[in-house]
Amino acid sequence: MRLLLSVALLTSALLVQPLAAAPDDDVLRWVDPMIGTGPEGHTFPGASAPFGMVQLSPDTDATCQIRDCYAHAAGYSYHDSTIQGFSHTHFSGAGHSDLGDLLVMPAIGPASAVKLDPGSADRPGSGYRQRFSHGTEVASAGYYAVTLADSGVRAELTAGTRVGIHRYAFPKGTDAHLVIDLRSSLYDYPGKILWSGLHVHEDGTITGFRETRGWAPGRKLFFAMRFSAPLKDHAFIDRDEHVPYKGFRAPQALPGRSADGVAEKLGKALEARLDFGSLDGPLEVRVALSGVDEQGAIANLDAEGADFDTVRRRTEGQWREALARLSMDAPPKMRTSLYTALYHSLLAPSVWSDTDGRYRGPDDQVHIARDFTFRSTFSLWDTFRAEHPLLTLVQPERTTSDIVNSLVASREHSPWGILPVWQFAGRETWTMIGYHAAPVIADAYLKGLGGFDAARALDAMVASADYAPYGGLAEYIQRGYVPIDKEPEAASKTVEYAYDDWTIARMAQAMGRKDQAARFAKRAGYWRNSFDAKSGWLRARKSDGTFRTPFDPTAINYGSDYTEGNAWQYSWFVPQDQAGLFRMLGGDGKVIARLDAMFDFDNSKLDYSHAENISGLIGQYIHGNEPSHHVAYLYAHAGAPWRTQERLKQIVDSQYKPTPDGLSGNDDLGQMSAWLVFTGLGFYPVTPGSNQYVIGRPFVRHAAITLPRGKTFTIETDNFSDANPYVGKVELNGRPLDRAWISDAEIRGGGTLRFVMQARPDKAWGSGRGLRPFSMSAH
Repeated sequence: MRLLLSVALLTSALLVQPLAAAPDDDVLRWVDPMIGTGPEGHTFPGASAPFGMVQLSPDTDATCQIRDCYAHAAGYSYHDSTIQGFSHTHFSGAGHSDLGDLLVMPAIGPASAVKLDPGSADRPGSGYRQRFSHGTEVASAGYYAVTLADSGVRAELTAGTRVGIHRYAFPKGTDAHLVIDLRSSLYDYPGKILWSGLHVHEDGTITGFRETRGWAPGRKLFFAMRFSAPLKDHAFIDRDEHVPYKGFRAPQALPGRSADGVAEKLGKALEARLDFGSLDGPLEVRVALSGVDEQGAIANLDAEGADFDTVRRRTEGQWREALARLSMDAPPKMRTSLYTALYHSLLAPSVWSDTDGRYRGPDDQVHIARDFTFRSTFSLWDTFRAEHPLLTLVQPERTTSDIVNSLVASREHSPWGILPVWQFAGRETWTMIGYHAAPVIADAYLKGLGGFDAARALDAMVASADYAPYGGLAEYIQRGYVPIDKEPEAASKTVEYAYDDWTIARMAQAMGRKDQAARFAKRAGYWRNSFDAKSGWLRARKSDGTFRTPFDPTAINYGSDYTEGNAWQYSWFVPQDQAGLFRMLGGDGKVIARLDAMFDFDNSKLDYSHAENISGLIGQYIHGNEPSHHVAYLYAHAGAPWRTQERLKQIVDSQYKPTPDGLSGNDDLGQMSAWLVFTGLGFYPVTPGSNQYVIGRPFVRHAAITLPRGKTFTIETDNFSDANPYVGKVELNGRPLDRAWISDAEIRGGGTLRFVMQARPDKAWGSGRGLRPFSMSAH
């Protein structure tokens, strides 16, 4: 066996030559998709195009039961030693999961010996699962490769927007097979696969579908597959192990059945063995997806499918163009972390419409996107904070307008008539809280980014904010707060609704809708109704007006007063009115002391092991989850920017590194990564919708954002070194900048932001009241 494997590895190396390594000046060499694949980041290492519908990646466990799957939310965990197969859909950094659709795995030997069960990770050889070594893995933007140790097959993956291309080099003289598994699914449980189908067309194309009742119930996915070698034989089986959902009516025929093909198998737990015999060269497998039907998948394959190297070159070119919108120079480790963060920020929201514009919406009906590309995968509770503001700078044209148009279209097709909350594959999951599509839309509009109907967009925002059945909104509208005895997580919901309302007011005011602006500006102040001025904490309030007791500001329990956090984190969430909050807390000095107490808190007597997503702790600051992400910048709001500079270095040094465990928490569809990109540049959008960024400190020597109409915004850092962690002086276009913020218009206008760093803090710079960042009460 050892001789066979060594020969196989040599054969693979001879047959499959990688494309030329990226030269030193190629931005792709700084992207490492392995970052975050460790225990907390939940990223995947496989191949995807920018915002691609297909995320073709290895799954080290795609059959774990839902309660035990947290480490495998992206399918792949760096600490595993076996690969179950390569599937075509994944989330990047989500704290929950689904997907893992259409799993493919190569196999060798007699057809009768090919196992159609994945087997167990602790019993190699018990199924089609195979061992691997990280030493054989290669991962880069748009490409992944690994050698499967038990068969000697060298597997390579690449992807286009709607296609995934596999290339398998089998040991010479062996029979080549593929296992297709439609049973496996990330976050699996009995009955999750409602129905699936496979059929073979006369030209050798295989098409199929499956429907699942997972995180997004009733999700449908269709696919088409073609091969570079003729299919010699096949076997389709139905392992009817899963119990169908009660009341589900099985389809009578395969959706999208083609006149040139014959339905081969219809069932609930389908698998296939595809036989290719002995091959003279690598086998390429070309796969396209569609959310509409099998004809859509075939059309996507016709439009985008090509040979492996062509698709890889095309996708790498797309990545070069996308990543080059932001050029950065920093020490090698930081440069790798920053470019990989930018890469992760450009994976979602993913394309969901077919090449002809058709897509399946929240109503499970097929619609057509005209003049835009429909996108889905909206983790809005996470991404409204920094991910979407980053896209307005590095993808300000088509991507931003596509996002807004997709959000508005989703609302118009929604059975509930509201904007997405947490949507993927066009389906609503109702995960997390708020109506955070509102700040995404308002931020784009207020920055002057067009390509969408602003009136329709504002109507959608208002409809969402007034949808009484959602999350205690009826009580919030009536009382001015969400009562905890009527609705869980009431304290968090009150302040998040108030912020969303403020963004609606801002957009309505800019559009001249004065009545709506006044109504939502009033609601933006409702945060005060859940703030206990006596104790200085945001607290859950009951219907009778009293605050709920007992109260522990360190307690974190799901479904309690707060959403994935506690009073320490959520008492700072008033991004629209930090000045009002600071006055309630007793002024700048007490605010700074409270911030210091948060970062310096001794957690040694606390146990948060019961709470997923609570990671990356620095005292009670939790960088591994989003409610803390703006907090270090609040020192600047309190007149102490130098303390922001100190805390940013503490966070960056402890929470990010260019290794598989280099993210302290879920990347959450790019939010953790976008935080690092902004912070690396030296500023951060504490309040999306304000058109301001709070200045922190840079972690780059030089950076340049390429903007539309030939403009460039450049960041220069003098005296850049670890010995100089503080900002001594800031210049904008050659003139001193004394304020601790910069406007979006100043960035989009082009120019140069120059930092002069020094060893000791300058406690005067940016500390004056007129120099502080935005606050509703101060403007």
